[in-house]
Parts: sequence; structure tokens; C-alpha cells
Amino acid sequence: MSVELSLEDVRVVLGGNEILCGVSLDIAPGEFLTLLGPSGSGKTTTLNVIAGLVPSSGGDVRFDGKSVDKRPAHDRDIGLVFQSYALFPHMTVGENVSFPLRTRKVPKSQWPATVDRMLELVQMSGLAGRKVSSLSGGQQQRIALARSLSPSPSVLLLDEPMAALDKQLRETMQIELKRIHEEVGVTTVAVTHDQTEAMTMSDRVAIMRDGLLEQVGTPEELYREPATLFAARFLGETNLVPVSGGRLEGFGAPASKPSGTAVLRPEDFCLAAEARDGLPTITVTVVTASYQGNRYRLDVDRGGGCESMIVSLPPTIEPSSIVPGASLQLALRYPDAVHVVDEEAGSEPPLVAADIVVPA
Repeated sequence: MSVELSLEDVRVVLGGNEILCGVSLDIAPGEFLTLLGPSGSGKTTTLNVIAGLVPSSGGDVRFDGKSVDKRPAHDRDIGLVFQSYALFPHMTVGENVSFPLRTRKVPKSQWPATVDRMLELVQMSGLAGRKVSSLSGGQQQRIALARSLSPSPSVLLLDEPMAALDKQLRETMQIELKRIHEEVGVTTVAVTHDQTEAMTMSDRVAIMRDGLLEQVGTPEELYREPATLFAARFLGETNLVPVSGGRLEGFGAPASKPSGTAVLRPEDFCLAAEARDGLPTITVTVVTASYQGNRYRLDVDRGGGCESMIVSLPPTIEPSSIVPGASLQLALRYPDAVHVVDEEAGSEPPLVAADIVVPA
């Protein structure tokens, strides 16, 4: 049975350093929420506080309104999938999946049916007798998930569950995990620094920075309407354009606020010839162009001392028209009141390159 999970002003101090600075979050029963952020943002610590593996220094963690702060990890009715999977190499697949049933004193007569049901859920039927050492990384990930779900926990916690998989398998498992969650309906909290993974799997995403929640919302809300420049820059590629007098600098297009910074995604642009009549256009010079299968990614210079921009154009465009040095006329694909963040573009500290994962 899924539960409502609430964090109320949760704080963690370790070695004199404040790791979590007052995190408050409500997660609905059956919801899949992902904690997303760069290294050191506090996302894994938040997960470990929920799991009971790290004690909080203040605040409260509640399951269905009841505090679990004083309960040890084994008494919180959670399933936990570690980044390394932490399967028992000396046990078979079936023994791994049934292990939580043994520790929770589930009658042994119920183990075989539960193991069969869990292996069917993760599409690993018939492998109960195999040694886990003989399985691929993707298969081990599925078994770790089956083991965590076998006792029907109230909350499922996933700590970077795809980190050990290669890109293609990781993308496949993101869809699989979403399918399994929809079938089981358990309240789920995942941790990742991979934006694509968070957007693919989650009902909502909580972006974290420096031990605080930066913004919480659906993937669509965070991508189209970021509340801060950090959120705008962390979730995918973006162009930040100053706004003055309710207009975008250099564009003449309307903005949603009189001043601040407009957030323009690469796919927000189109060739002027494809835009509606009467829309303002800009002339840019192609700096670099790269073919990425489903699009051409262009770095363009709009002159006048303005920052270069990233533009995404369809793969059907004539390649000779986007060679370096070529001139293009662009318009905004969605010109109505472009989303604006109140902060000024120069006020945001740079992200660490290693923490930026651009959606393909």
C-alpha cells in the first residue's frame, strides 16, 4: 500500500557542515518523484534521511502523517535499490528476491509465488535458479528492483539506479522502470543527476542546490517555466536573453514580464521563412553546426556584442545552408509572451560542466 511521504524542514549537519538546510516536500501516494541536482546538492542525503540511513539534525519525515524519525531503517517499510545493486553473489536470483521476505518473517510457503510474481513483473521469468554473477548489468538491475519490491513496501527509494548501465540500456530501463511503477503504484523517490532520466521517469522533479529545493514541478513545468536561472540552465540547453520594457533584447518579441531574463530553448527557433507573417526576425551567423540524428544543433552569433545562442533545426534542412559563416534569418516558433525569470543573467554562478547532462 502506497503512502503519502512528507518532509518538514529537514536539516542535516555532518562534520560541522550543513548538508540539508531545511527541506520541505510533500509526495502523494503512488507518485514518482525524482531528486535532481549537481554533486553536493543534497539529493542523496535527502534520500538517506528518508531511508533512515542518515539521522536528521532537525525537522521531520512522515509516512501518512506519522513520524518515522525514530524508526530504524529496517522498520520503515521501504524498498531500496542502490547504485551498485548490492545483490548477494553467493545466492541465486530467487534467493536474492526472497531475502526481504525472510527478514520480514513472511511465511516460507508464500516465497515461491512472490518470487515468480516479481520476476514476471521485471520480465525475468524462469531465471530464479541462476546465479546473479552470470547476469548482465541490466538483468542485475531488474533483479535488484524485484528484490526491493518483493515485500510490497510502502515507499520505494532508488539511488542512481541507472548509473552503471550504458546509454542505450539506460534509456530502455528508464521506460521499463516507468512501466513497473505504473503497474505497482508504490510511492517512489529516485535520485539522479541525469536530466533526461528524471524527465522520462517522473511525475514530478525536485531540483536541488546547496541543500535546498530550487524548484519542484512536472518535467513540463520545469522545462517550459523554470522559476530561477539555475533551474533554467540545469534542465537542458537554454539561451538567456535580457528583457527590457517588456521586450526581448535584439528580438523585439514580447515577454511575459517587463524586465528580467527570457528563457529560450534551442527548439523555440525556426527559419524566418517558416514563421507566421509579421513576426519579428533576427539575422544570425552560423559558428558551428553538428548533425545529431533528430536535429542539427547550431551555435550562432547574433552580433552586437550579444552572447552566442544554441539553435535546433530539423534534420531536413539543406546542410549547405548552415555551414560555418552562413547567414540565417530566424524567428521565434512560439512568440506569445516568452517566459521570463526575474533574475538578471549575470547573477547566476556557472554550473560545473561535469554536472550538466544535455537531453539528446
